Amino acid sequence: VWLALSARFSGGTGEMFSELRKANRSPLAALRAYGDCISGLATSPEALARNLSYLQIDLTDPNLRTHLVAQARASRVELQAIIKEAIAAGELDRQVNPNRLARTVEAILAGSMMSWAYYEEGTATRWMRDDLDAVLKPYLTKKKTKR
Repeated sequence: VWLALSARFSGGTGEMFSELRKANRSPLAALRAYGDCISGLATSPEALARNLSYLQIDLTDPNLRTHLVAQARASRVELQAIIKEAIAAGELDRQVNPNRLARTVEAILAGSMMSWAYYEEGTATRWMRDDLDAVLKPYLTKKKTKR
């Protein structure tokens, strides 16, 4: 059952990003909404710990790991695409390397979620949004983005 669920969810990344794009007026708003979505794994430090215990299983079981890696790779591709869309929309500087920034976004969201659980200041969503915005700030253009 766990393997079937893992296979099912690993294939839904494109659909999730499509929904984020539909629900947000700008690529950057969709990127921020992705971070907000990920923060749902940390509604409390206890909830994050439960999710990390599932991650431990996914990382150590070869069959489950296959689906975890597929989902991670699909997420990276979608992050790269949304960053390219933000560049094309004039929200991010044209000098941004989408591949590098996508990897940085992945790292900041994962690390931010963990550090929120240590400090538990405000909500995970707000904490992670602040960290994501700090990473994006040097690359933002003057154009205002609608959230």
